[in-house]
Amino acid sequence: MNAQVKPTSGSPLNVYRKLSLARQKFHALELKKSGRNTFANYSYFELGDFLLPALAIFDEIGLGTTPVTFDGEFARMDIVDLDKPEDRIELCSPMGSAALKGCHEVQNIGAVETYQRRYLWVNALEIVEHDALDASTGKSAPQREEAPASMPAEVRNRIIQLCEAVGGNQSGQICKAYGVEAITDLSQQQSEAVISRLNEKLAAKAKADTDEKAKEPA
Repeated sequence: MNAQVKPTSGSPLNVYRKLSLARQKFHALELKKSGRNTFANYSYFELGDFLLPALAIFDEIGLGTTPVTFDGEFARMDIVDLDKPEDRIELCSPMGSAALKGCHEVQNIGAVETYQRRYLWVNALEIVEHDALDASTGKSAPQREEAPASMPAEVRNRIIQLCEAVGGNQSGQICKAYGVEAITDLSQQQSEAVISRLNEKLAAKAKADTDEKAKEPA
């Protein structure tokens, strides 16, 4: 769908109006959610699902962004009016900790930075993911009660964290590979193999992100 959005007659296109137009154009797109949480049964947008379309719209309207920066308290990204670079909107998100079990420090840092970049863009574009809220609200307790005793809660939670950190429909791929209906149907040996493989994928993803950043001009 090609959104035809025009500025209000007589109103100057300042950075706030440009951002408003960008959001309207973005929400007129028909984008597919590639992320899938089979535990709470909902789909969600991964960063790669919307970043390129968003950048194209920003460029069309005359907006840009600064590189995302991180410190001990916040992740920050500025939205910049390319026609008047001194005009900008600062977005920030409180820093957190991934604390993925079985992962070394660099992997956890990479996971946190990936999450934060996604959240900043979700904020910039006003992406509202009702599916995630509606699907997960009030379901955590029943899921714990229904989980087979063969899979301890800490193992299940570790697999969930790793699946979301790696991205993509990891849980669906795992279920298909082992011929089970849910992750909680995995045996102890299968769970250990899955955790090991997900750790390898996360390490490769963190290394790729690090290599990509090293290519960026100083």
